[in-house]
Amino acid sequence: MYPPISPPDLSTLIHETDLAARRLQRKLRLPAADLDDLRQDLLVDLICRLPGFDKRRGTIGAFANIVLRNQCSRIAIRHHRQRRAQGGTVLALDAPGAGSAEPLGCLLAETDGLAAWHGQDRCAAADVETRHDLARALADLPEDVRGLCAALGTCAVADLIGRDGISRSALYRRLARLRLELAMRGLGGRWDGSEAA
Repeated sequence: MYPPISPPDLSTLIHETDLAARRLQRKLRLPAADLDDLRQDLLVDLICRLPGFDKRRGTIGAFANIVLRNQCSRIAIRHHRQRRAQGGTVLALDAPGAGSAEPLGCLLAETDGLAAWHGQDRCAAADVETRHDLARALADLPEDVRGLCAALGTCAVADLIGRDGISRSALYRRLARLRLELAMRGLGGRWDGSEAA
């Protein structure tokens, strides 16, 4: 159960959320249509964190600023990660394709592959080459690192925490070592841009 919120406090939360959403929309260069979604996501997260508010430690506005700043950072990181995965652009299937008046969604066929639907310009030959390079690099890795790679292929990083008694910090150290091992084998850039990263 959430603590009761007075109308002035609610007004402060809404005002701070609106400012944070506008700032984030500008920084990420998102379309104006995304502003309401951002505002709603930020406000929901803020309301969910209200039980952690302590009046003795500061004002509701200061609490809102900290929570909103952290959530904006998480959204920005997610957004940049998606842009990187899409080759630096924002994918819109209803936007016209390059040199065409028709939307991208109408120009793509199911046979074009998943990469094309996500705006990536991967070709089959490049995919085969990447798979071959990865298989060669994985064969050269130590056994425990290969086990980590196999586990990452079947579940998310968050699911590995606590599995086999491994702590979060130990897992992230092993992931950093894995990235280094792959980078030393010439796969750093491609590894970071892949789905597994």
